[in-house]
Amino acid sequence: MQGSPAEAVIRVVIGEDSYIVRKGIEEVLASEEGVEVVGAAATFGGVLKAVESEAPDVLVTDIRMPPTLRDEGVQLASRLRLTHPGIGVVLLSQYTSPFYVLKLLEDGSAGRAYLLKEHVATHAQLGAAVAAVARGGSVIDPVVVETLVERRVQEEGSRISDLTSRERDVLAALAQGKSNASIGSQLFLSKGAVEKHINSIFRKLDMPDEATVDRRVFAALLFLADESSAEL
Repeated sequence: MQGSPAEAVIRVVIGEDSYIVRKGIEEVLASEEGVEVVGAAATFGGVLKAVESEAPDVLVTDIRMPPTLRDEGVQLASRLRLTHPGIGVVLLSQYTSPFYVLKLLEDGSAGRAYLLKEHVATHAQLGAAVAAVARGGSVIDPVVVETLVERRVQEEGSRISDLTSRERDVLAALAQGKSNASIGSQLFLSKGAVEKHINSIFRKLDMPDEATVDRRVFAALLFLADESSAEL
């Protein structure tokens, strides 16, 4: 971000091929204090040009755009990780399947968010995601995580059934990219209680005990998204 901490403005470029949706996103972000939309484009190439010319803090992009209408948003996030690692990316999607989520995060979850398009009109959620990725954080739409947790709970013999109800809540919060402090605040748990639950989850699910939030998000999503649910 640019400017002093007190007056820093998050500069945003939007990638969306639908004119109406693009304008809607601009209006939502324009209503957010401390956010400025500095560019918009409707194609993969157009977004790259806007990023180069405007040097934004965050890119908010659709998952599918011309020329192929397949996974341009994911490709942009992957490319920016190499060429402009300081730019956060909020990927907008209509899919609750983990396929695109995992592709988005395979190079790390820091500075990356995955939101469902139905929540674009929610000022608080979109604005919070933009602010989070600008700081290097990560956000996964709660609906996507809830869908994954429910699928795994219903699977016969799933290890997730060994978790207590509270541990499932903590696992879901981990997969959404929340820090220990945020989890504690959300679930009314002390710092020590959160750490105890996380250690128990990792032990029961045989997950790697990664120290960073970035790696914990991906580890949690990898566990929740088995091969059958990771397909379109």
